[in-house]
Parts: sequence; C-alpha cells; structure tokens
Amino acid sequence: MIKVRTDEPEYARLESAPAADKNVYGNDIDLIAASTVPAGESLYINADSGVGDSANRNKQHGFHFTADNCIGCHACEAACSEKNDLPPHISFRSVGYVEGGTYPNLVRMNLSMACNHCDDPVCLRGCPTNAYTKHAAYGAVLQDPDTCFGCGYCTWVCPYNAPQLDPVEGHVQKCNMCVDRLEVGLKPACVSACVGNALDFGVIENIPENRQQVQTSIPGFPDPEISRPNIRFQQTRSMPREFTRPDSAPIKYHRNDETGTYVSVADLKSSKVRGQSEWNLAELSSKENPLVFFTLVSQAVIGAFAIAFIGAYLGMESLDTIIHSKIATPFVMCLAFLQALVLFVSAQHLGKPLRFYRGFNNLRFSPLSREAFALSVFFGFLAAVALLLLLNYGFFGFIDEGAGVLLLPLLSWELVDSGIQIIAILATLCGVIGVYYMHMIYRIKARPFWNHWQVLTSFFGSMLSVGAILIGLLCLPLALLTNVNVSMLAVELIPFVIVGLGAELAGHIFHARDLQRGGGEGAASLHILKTKFGKTYQTRNVLLCVWLAISIFSLFYSELLMTHGRQLLPVLVLVATGILVTAGVSRALFYVIVIPTTMPGGLFWKNKGFEQHARESGLAKMPQVGVVEFGH
Repeated sequence: MIKVRTDEPEYARLESAPAADKNVYGNDIDLIAASTVPAGESLYINADSGVGDSANRNKQHGFHFTADNCIGCHACEAACSEKNDLPPHISFRSVGYVEGGTYPNLVRMNLSMACNHCDDPVCLRGCPTNAYTKHAAYGAVLQDPDTCFGCGYCTWVCPYNAPQLDPVEGHVQKCNMCVDRLEVGLKPACVSACVGNALDFGVIENIPENRQQVQTSIPGFPDPEISRPNIRFQQTRSMPREFTRPDSAPIKYHRNDETGTYVSVADLKSSKVRGQSEWNLAELSSKENPLVFFTLVSQAVIGAFAIAFIGAYLGMESLDTIIHSKIATPFVMCLAFLQALVLFVSAQHLGKPLRFYRGFNNLRFSPLSREAFALSVFFGFLAAVALLLLLNYGFFGFIDEGAGVLLLPLLSWELVDSGIQIIAILATLCGVIGVYYMHMIYRIKARPFWNHWQVLTSFFGSMLSVGAILIGLLCLPLALLTNVNVSMLAVELIPFVIVGLGAELAGHIFHARDLQRGGGEGAASLHILKTKFGKTYQTRNVLLCVWLAISIFSLFYSELLMTHGRQLLPVLVLVATGILVTAGVSRALFYVIVIPTTMPGGLFWKNKGFEQHARESGLAKMPQVGVVEFGH
C-alpha cells in the first residue's frame, strides 16, 4: 500500500463520518448486500493486494463539487494526470465551463468532472468484454484496460466523458476513484490538489464541512436518471436563466422556473452551426465508416438470405428456382463471403483487433455482445448451408451435381434438402435477432438522436430493401446462364423493396417530428442535419420517395415488366444502384450527425470542433495540443 506522508494535511484525509442508509435514488449506501464481491476483498489497484481498514469502506462514496468555489485553474486535472501517468491526449478529469448573462453581468460557471461511479453504470452494462466492475469497496466502478479491446462503446453510452479511448494504445481507461489512496485514508488526488476547495469527497449524501447543498444536477450536467451518478453539487450564487457552451456543440441550458433546474435546448441561433442548407459530402466520411459498411452489408446479407429461402419455401417461383438449382451454391457462397468480410472489417475497427473473441463476454447485459454472438452464429449457419448446397447441387459444373453424395454415401438428397431447410430457418432466426440487437446498440439515452424507434425501422427496412436488391445483383449474372426468369425474379422482389423503403421513410418522418418536439441534443442534431447537411438530407428524402414511387409503379404494372423485362433491365439496375447509394448516404448521416449529452468543454480542450481542426490542420502532430489521430 502507498505510504502516507507524516505531514499530510487534514483536508487530504478521508473522513469517517456516519453514513445514511439510502441515497437520493432510494438505493442502499451500504453495498455489501448487493455486491457479488466478498467483504474485505482487495481491489488490486497497481498490483497492490492491501486492504484498507476504513469503517466506511463498503459504503458508496462520491465527489462533491461546489461550483461557487471553482476558479478553473485545472489543478485537479494536473494532479490526476500526474498521479496516473497519463499522456497529453488523455485526461480522466476535465474542467469545462458554461457562460451566461449579458454585459456587464457576465457569468462563467466552471465544472470539474471525472467518472461518477454511478449506481447504474451504463458503461458496465454496455461493455462487451466485461472489463467493468462495480466494486463493493467505496462503490468504485473499475475498468481493466487489459481486458478491453478498444471498441469504444462505453464512450458512447457514458454521458460524462468518463471512459477515455486511447487511439495510441487501442484501449479505454478511466478514473478509478484513486482507491489506492482511499485504502490508506486519503482523498483522491484531484480533491487534495483543488486550490479553491471546490472538490470534496466522502460517503455519498454526507454534506461536507462548510457546505449546505447536495444537489444532483447543475447547469451543463446531463440528466442524472441516465445512470444515477454519485456526485453532488452546491451552487448558491444567482445564475442567469440561460447558459451557452464554449465548445462546438450548439447547445444551451435553459432554467425551468418551476423546478429551478436547467434543461438542455438546441441553440439554433448559435454561430457554431450554419444557417444555410449545404451539401458537405466530404464530411460524411468519418472514423465510423467501417460501421457504415458493416451494418449495411450485414443487414443486406441477412435480408437476402431470408428473402431467398423463406420466399422459396412459400412458393415464389423464381426464388424457388434459385434455391433448388446450381445457382444456389455460388449465391450462398457470395453471401457467406460478404458476411465474413464485414465481420473482419468490424474486428479491424477495434483498438485491439486480435482480441475480437472477447466481444462475447457480456451476453448478460451488452447488446453489442448479443449482436456479435447472433451474427457469428448466423455466419456459421450460412457456411453450413453453403456446404450442404455444394454437396447437393455442385458448383456450376466445377463439381458435379451430387458429387458430395458419392463421397458421403450415407447421405441422400432428401436428407440434405431437409437439413438445408432446417438450418436456413435457424439462420434466418439468428439473423433477425442479430439485426434487432444491432438496433439496440444505438438505443442510447446519452445520444437522443439515436434513441428512437426509427433505428429499428431503418435497420429492418435496409434488411428488406437492400437485401432484395442484393439478391438481384448476385443472381442476375447467374440467372442469365440458367432458366431463371429475370422478369419474374424482379416482380417477386419488388414487394420487399417497397416494404423496406416504406418502413425507412415512415421512420424518418416520425423521427424528425419527435426530435423537434423533444428539444435538447436531439433537436440540435436535427438542426445540423437540416443546415450543414441540408441539401444532402433533402435529396436523400426526395430519392427515398422517388424509389418508393417507382417500386410501387412497377408492382402495379408488373405485366409490363414481365413482357419487357430484358429491355427494362438497365432501368432496374439503375434504380437498384440509386437505392444502394441512398442507403449508404443515409447510414453515413446517421453516424456523423449525432450530438451526445456530454459535459461541456472549453475553447480548445474537450472540444470536438477544435479536435477536428487540429487533425485537419496538422496541429495534432504536436503532442502538447492533446489531440491525436484515430488509431482504429
């Protein structure tokens, strides 16, 4: 255990005051009963097996921040970085601020924030590798960088910027409450270093000396109901009705006069967002491009497989011909190749790709783990179907039809067909479950733009529309070499395209309406969508309507399509290509627009706008700037 200096000041020592039974959320402050970790268990921080003897060791502790006292000196940041030996681009504790009032009564309120070691840690539930632990000792939420594989999902779900993804090391790190100091009776390093006596620490709900408030919120602080954080505030000075942020987020905080609390609203007049409708196509590209590719192609592969096999078993003529002919083998093999490709791309998106197998560690809580498991099982079934088809139908003459039966005389064609049907149903079920949990990944309270049922209609809509188009694109060159009726195939696929496009378009309409009504970060995201990407957004909406109208027209005039299918083939390919491009643009917008409910930053520190400028201008090459290029 660390050594305590003989001249350690009293303000740096942890108090042993009596604790209350319940916190403001109604949860027990004593954590022994709810913990799976035995009392007296070591935290093993820095490989130290020592155990402290504090009477309140198993009580929930937390920070207390007095906004009136904070002078914005960043001493807490410096002490934290020094204690944890952090690089310039990582900071477990950050000091941001909000501004309000008018001249000459301008007000700036600083806000120092680290991990709040929440009662309901969303990082713990979201992490697919199970790298997080809510420990009984002090209620600390601990994270193991060695277990983490660098997906960064915890940085999405946390509303306080607590988990820090290090692009250089490829994993996440965060504040550990300085539990090694707590074990020897000392407060965290940031508290001990605070110049203005703004930070304090102790058993949650205990009011520090010379303090009178233990509020759960403050201007600039996200809704505490997201994760029930263990931090309390005091702010007694008279404050203006509105605050704005100095960073690039077009958000301001407006006081509700009835409750006295501040809520986030979209700052539509902010100079940080442009008022004119623009294209900005280059900015559709982001570090999440692999996820754009992964989600769209996975949904398309699942949709194509489900439509082809379920449609064949329901008696759709052209689909039945495809599944029960030599086309089936290369068709399913192409799907398996595409799914293998996107699984590989998604693994390469991780900070530590070779640890991809750890993504199944948290099936109990994490939607990301459940999605990864469902898609992996789907891929296994897909490969099995491809193998059985190869045994049954061969591969376009390179392997004779039924050659597999000669190698495996115990098998019969009827048995293989039955096996294909059973596995196809199981594969479809796993694929649909995978798409559902893929949508659940983005239902994040800290990201209102994503937290809407529109994500479900968008993902399943793409599964149907893009999946049907994928069947056409893969089977078209194969069908020309066989007796598959291309016109009939197009007619049978059009209803799936209509349902998919219709679901996506309806979702976008209700999504925009609900975001506008909801306000806050969701409305701010919508405002950027209508201004910075306005022309792209409007074009996307118009094209969705156009593609839907063409598809409905084609269905009503299917006889024309049946009669002149070969002549209309270039038009069908053009429309299909247009739908694919529209889907790609729509998915790219989905990732670049979202504004999280995170803590306010400064002009340069924790400012997404400045970070982007630093990467584009080359400032990121200077370590002291605190910005680095993304490593994954």
